[in-house]
This record gives sequence, structure tokens and C-alpha cells, in this order.
Amino acid sequence: MKPEPKNLLKRINLVTPLIGFYDAPDIAHFKPLVKPQPRKHMCIFSFYKRWLKGETLHITKDNPGCGGCGYWLFNSVTRSRKDYVEFLVDDEGLKSSHDLMNQWLDYRQPYEPEYPNILIGPLQQDQYDYLKSITFYVNSDQLSLLILGANYNNAPSDPPPVIAPFGSGCMELVTLFEDLNIPQAIIGATDIAMRQYLPPDILAFTVTKPMFKQLCELDENSFLYKKFWDNLRKARGL
Repeated sequence: MKPEPKNLLKRINLVTPLIGFYDAPDIAHFKPLVKPQPRKHMCIFSFYKRWLKGETLHITKDNPGCGGCGYWLFNSVTRSRKDYVEFLVDDEGLKSSHDLMNQWLDYRQPYEPEYPNILIGPLQQDQYDYLKSITFYVNSDQLSLLILGANYNNAPSDPPPVIAPFGSGCMELVTLFEDLNIPQAIIGATDIAMRQYLPPDILAFTVTKPMFKQLCELDENSFLYKKFWDNLRKARGL
């Protein structure tokens, strides 16, 4: 049975649609579609407003939007390791040395798609089998609650339920999860290169399918229906 987020979204007062990351064989189910202009640098998050309108971004290895996305989501190599490291360190200043960046690149592996099509857009319940992650675009109050929700069923011996690893915005959608089959969330939209496309008070909370199920199952025994959240809602005029 597919998780139903209706009650959760109502309680957290989230009107922004949930955005799914799909690795799918058939794009027909995701219409209306939008694509990057070929051979033009277009960050996938420049399509954020299109997602809110119900459109789905379709990217492929041949048309990923930008070189970084092509590498991290399709393992498409377009420059040498040396050039890539110099770009990330010398041009963008993302690590303090070439050595550290090389270590990070050795540790982080690109996502390997199962199908030719990556689709990013509103949830399509009939395509749940091809869904890899779900992203909530939230304010700080909603983020706080979702972090608490992610910890609700977590034991000290379990993998960390929430992580905030270093990486690009597109990596935060799927690549930075080491195992999509465990309940885990990433605090995302922390890449300042892509934040220009989002409202300034919005961050991303991207979850695996098992974590999504846990969040959707928060019931009246949980904090979601207790006084702290009610008091906060009241303070915000909700």
C-alpha cells in the first residue's frame, strides 16, 4: 500500500507540492514535461517554479542540464579529474585543497540510473515503483518538525535518520544516500549555487521511500498532534 501524505501535509500546513525523483522507463506517464535546452547550462532547480505548476523535468545522459548534474546523476564524464578538481577548488572554492577534493571524489560515487530517464516533478502515485526519493520544500518550522519525525522511530543503533552531507543540490536528491532502502533524510538545498532558484526562506528535506512511509504514518500518539506543535502553529497564526 502506497503511503498517503494528506494528513501529514495538512498538519504541517505545507501547500507546496511534494516533488519526486523518478528513474523510469516510460516518460508518457509524467506529462506535462519540460526539458533543458540542449547544450545550454541550465540548473535543474531553475525548473522549481515549473514543478509548482505541475510540470515534470525530464533529463537524460545526453541532456542533463549541466555538466555537474550529468556526472552525479548519470556518471557522464566530460572533463579530466585534474580539470574537475581545479574547477571545484580553484574556481568555486569548495574545498581547502586539491587533496581534500580528490579524497571526496574518491569517496563519492555517481548515481547509476536503471533507465534512460530521470524525471523530477510532482508525485505520481501510479509510478511509485520508479520513485527513488521525495522532497519536501519547507520553511524552518516545517523542517524542524520533519527532522523530529525522522527521529521518531530511530534507535541509537540505527543509521542516522537525518544527514546534511557536502554536495551539490542535485546530489542531495539521490546521490548522497548510501542506501535508498533504509529510512533516511537529507537536509538539502544547501548548495549556494542553486539557492537563487528557491525562495530565501525555503530548504529541502529529501527522504527515501522507507522514511516517507514512516513520516506518513505519524499518528495522534506522536508529537504531530501534541501541544508543542499546536503552540507553535498558534504562535504563527495558523
